[in-house]
Amino acid sequence: MNWLIAILQITLFVVLAPLLAGWIKCCKCRLQNRKAPSVFQPYRDLLKLTCKQPVVSEQASWVFTKAPYIIFSATVLAASVVPLIAVDLPTSASADVIVMVGFFAFARFFLALAGLDIGTAFGGMGSSREMTISSLAEPAMLMAIFTLTMTASTTNLSFAITHVLNEGLVLRPSFVFALAALTLVAIAETGRIPVDNPATHLELTMIHEAMILEYSGRHLALIEWASQLKLMLYGVLIANIFFPWGIAETFNLQALGYGLLVIMGKLALLAVFLAIAETLVAKMRLFRVQEFLSFAYLLGLLGMLSHIILEAVR
Repeated sequence: MNWLIAILQITLFVVLAPLLAGWIKCCKCRLQNRKAPSVFQPYRDLLKLTCKQPVVSEQASWVFTKAPYIIFSATVLAASVVPLIAVDLPTSASADVIVMVGFFAFARFFLALAGLDIGTAFGGMGSSREMTISSLAEPAMLMAIFTLTMTASTTNLSFAITHVLNEGLVLRPSFVFALAALTLVAIAETGRIPVDNPATHLELTMIHEAMILEYSGRHLALIEWASQLKLMLYGVLIANIFFPWGIAETFNLQALGYGLLVIMGKLALLAVFLAIAETLVAKMRLFRVQEFLSFAYLLGLLGMLSHIILEAVR
């Protein structure tokens, strides 16, 4: 039964990720006084791309054609580590936050390698920018997550969330810093404004789009789906780590259904905040991204230090 619920949770991650992307786009259009597409438009786009035959360059190696499948698989494996509707599942209990970051890095490595494989200027530029940003984002993310794991004395996300649930509503200054740090990292890692603009193809600003510019058909569908899944993963991390109330601790139908409704409400609210932020804030220059992520690392460090100081005072 536990394994069935774990497989159901992974399936919900994969199925609901395009819906979250569609809801964000719908909110942004409403805020910008534009006619919004349907929230189900990402599903139609993925279906249309899947039905098309991919066009592959003659200079492409096996890396270019296999990378979309590797990227999507690694992202799905990362989703298996993160609790969505329930804790203490077999998949989440068998891995921890370090493994999740490793899956993200594995997918990013093949994405950057695929961008370099064809030999185009855009692909090389996008890969170089992506690896530069990731080298700054990963330490900041680990610092934010370690603040939580120090509180729960474990790097397992499921056990850490259960610890926060059992302690109840407690105001922790360390969690405030960690939440701000993880939010900034999520914006950078998912290519959102002000770090990147997913809706542009300007060569001077694009990062993620530059690496996948040569992809088409089902290959592009898999990469886009993996990108939407990664966005949902960060949203679930923020929602369930810092606001875990509502997640199911028992495996009965009522608790699981309530957990699904609660996490969907949390993600919908986070999507509204993201749409508002992207509407109000302009994209920053590429050379200021290091300052942005350095600030995120500083917030994570402050969170860890505040936790250590409070523990020493006690």
